[in-house]
Amino acid sequence: MGWSWFPVQLSFFVAFVATIITAVIAIIAAYFLVANKRKLNVVMETIFFLPLVLPPTVIGFMLIVVFGKNSPIGRAMEWIFGQSLLFTATAAIIAAVVVAFPLLYQTVKTGFTSLDDNVLGAAKVDGASEWKLLLFIMLPLSIRSITAGLVLGFTRAFGEFGATLMFAGNIPGKTQTIPTAIYIAIESGQTAVAWYYALISVTVSFLLLFIINQLKVDR
Repeated sequence: MGWSWFPVQLSFFVAFVATIITAVIAIIAAYFLVANKRKLNVVMETIFFLPLVLPPTVIGFMLIVVFGKNSPIGRAMEWIFGQSLLFTATAAIIAAVVVAFPLLYQTVKTGFTSLDDNVLGAAKVDGASEWKLLLFIMLPLSIRSITAGLVLGFTRAFGEFGATLMFAGNIPGKTQTIPTAIYIAIESGQTAVAWYYALISVTVSFLLLFIINQLKVDR
């Protein structure tokens, strides 16, 4: 193994696509849980936050169970795409979505719950539907929280390792991301290559976290 731009390019691609998918899911989930306050919400939120505390190997194993060749979903995906999702870039995206979701969900929910109930109530009185309320009032007013969530989600997806290694593998030129490239470089004694990838990862993470801190300062 030597230095290659592919893990860098794939990491950015996976993180970007995963962040978009996660944002849509997190916004919808946060809206419905905030709008419909039920006892079941506690159970749902507990499930949402599991990826934060579960070992990456457990997450990877569960993804293999859900999307593997022996599962109904896995067989359906194989029929649609003509191949199994395991050990593909798509698998890396799915793993990134799972681990990034709790962070994005929490920040979006925080933004929604901080909104003035009088504003939302007035919009409903004026005839705003549920979707109009979300799209034209809640999202614009929560833009800072959502932006912070997007940055956090991207950063988490960009650095995902454990679940990705199990579910997507570490195939050079196909599924190898920066974290898995660092792992293989260290295993093979190529410290210089590991340093190159590590510096890129640290730089990107620092810049993204700096953006989040700036958003907090500008409030």
